[in-house]
Amino acid sequence: MTYWLMKSEPDVYGIHDLARDQTELWDGVRNYQARNFLTRMAVGDLAFFYHSNTKPPGIVGLAKIVEANVVDPTQFDPAHTYYDPKSSPEKPRWRTVVVGYVETFATGITLDQLKDTFAPEDLWVVRRGNRLSVMPVADAVAERILAMARSA
Repeated sequence: MTYWLMKSEPDVYGIHDLARDQTELWDGVRNYQARNFLTRMAVGDLAFFYHSNTKPPGIVGLAKIVEANVVDPTQFDPAHTYYDPKSSPEKPRWRTVVVGYVETFATGITLDQLKDTFAPEDLWVVRRGNRLSVMPVADAVAERILAMARSA
C-alpha cells in the first residue's frame, strides 16, 4: 500500500461530499506531474483528503483508491471545464482514479500543524509555492499523520 495526499476545495468537493457519496471519480486534474502520480496509484492505496483554499487549510480525512488507471471522461466533453481538445478516446491524455470514503478525522490537521511537524523534503504540501493537487506521502510520514489524527 502506498499513501498519497489529494487536495480539493471544500466548496467544490469536500470530505463531507465523499462521505455522502461513498465513491467519486477524481476528475479534472490537468497538471502532468499530478497526473503521473495518479497513474501510479493502485487499488487499496490510501489518500489523505486535504481541504485547500479554505481557512484553515489542512488534512481532514482519509480516502481509499477503489479503481485505478481510469480514463477521465471530462477531457472529451467540449461543454466541460476540463475539456482537452488535444485528447481523444483512442489516445486519452488524462487518467485518474475513483476514491472511496474511509473516514473524516475528528479534528483536522492544519497546514500550520503540518509545517510545525514536517520538513518540506518530508511532506511536499508544506513546501513553499507547492501547488500540486496530488502528491505521494512516505510511509513514515503517513504513520505520523495518522497518529496526529487519532490523538486529536
